[in-house]
Amino acid sequence: MAMLNNTGITNDSQVYRCTLKEEFKYILLPVSYSLVLVFGLALNITAMYFILFRTKHWKASTIYMINLNVCDTLYILTLPFLIYYYADKNDWPFGELMCKLIRFLFYTNLYGSILFLSCISLHRFLGICHPMRSLYWMNVRHARLVSVGIWVIVLILQAPILYFARERHNGNDLVCHDTTTKELFSDFLVYTSVVMFLLFVLPFGVVLVCNGLMVKKLLDPGVFREPVSQHSKKKSVKMIIIVLLAFMLCFLPFHVNRTIYYTLRYVDKHDCNIIRITNNIYKFTRPLVSLNSCIDPILYFMAGQSFRNSIKKISTKKTDKSLSTLL
Repeated sequence: MAMLNNTGITNDSQVYRCTLKEEFKYILLPVSYSLVLVFGLALNITAMYFILFRTKHWKASTIYMINLNVCDTLYILTLPFLIYYYADKNDWPFGELMCKLIRFLFYTNLYGSILFLSCISLHRFLGICHPMRSLYWMNVRHARLVSVGIWVIVLILQAPILYFARERHNGNDLVCHDTTTKELFSDFLVYTSVVMFLLFVLPFGVVLVCNGLMVKKLLDPGVFREPVSQHSKKKSVKMIIIVLLAFMLCFLPFHVNRTIYYTLRYVDKHDCNIIRITNNIYKFTRPLVSLNSCIDPILYFMAGQSFRNSIKKISTKKTDKSLSTLL
């Protein structure tokens, strides 16, 4: 984003009224993205390995988890470009096509993650609250169809990003907009508002309702009295906590603050200090979205029985091998 003139409205149609002091992001974003790149990539590759090579019988939940894993991995692979870009203080050297592609992948995988997390919540809800109905809906075939549908919807709704994302010269630097140019900003605001409602607000509502009803069912003293059911209860509680953590910590602050910031920018009549504050908060919420790529694999590690069984087998083999070498 360009540094903007606070002395008044300039003749440059690309320039906004207020100066946005964003030097902090040249440290915040490269450091936070680097941490997510290292830990997120390791966690997601590990999760992908166990899903693909250690899971013998795939269930509907496995289908949703592998798609969630693909979303996170694709997003993480875009981070080296953003790390370089922000470390070089908003000087984009990779060309406009890559600028469009990186912004497109960011939002595609963001909303893909949201929808697949929603599917996981809905899947658990049907299994706990409507076990008989779930016998029909919770199968691999339906999960595959739903997953294909999600990818089609997300790709179609995110396609306009390829139009809105633009490069712009700022002095000697070349800026890759994370929004769009000033001329297109009003259209961009309408577009992002519609997408946010369809791909965040509605799924978030589904997640809250499903998890609320699951908690009510799990707290019912007449349910889950057998030992096996107690194990299922603990597993379900873990899933609820992690999914809600992902939404409350990673997605909700980002969308709320982004909406406020975009609205203030569009109106462009408020005190510049207010706009600066909202812009700074918005920039701080962006690493939180990236953090979701590290939280999602934990969802699989904590809830996946096949993962724990595989770890036990690997540990047992290593122990037996160590004993044999000693003997």
